[in-house]
Amino acid sequence: MGLSDNFFNKIEQKTNVDKETILSLAKQLQENDLKNEGTLRDVIQKLGDMTGKDVSSAQADKIINAVMDDKVPKDVDKLF
Repeated sequence: MGLSDNFFNKIEQKTNVDKETILSLAKQLQENDLKNEGTLRDVIQKLGDMTGKDVSSAQADKIINAVMDDKVPKDVDKLF
């Protein structure tokens, strides 16, 4: 699945995170187990740092539970 520059532009406009940073994080995600709670917490923390958003423990727990229970949309274009 190739993602268009338009997709990356939408993300950058909403988050101020550039394409290279997104691709670097995506590579890290591909190389790790997303069903591992430690990996997920690390990724959530990095995303929060990149976007300048504080993610509370409760919010992180909700995200982790959604990922572990496969409740995350498969079509990421619809998230933006």
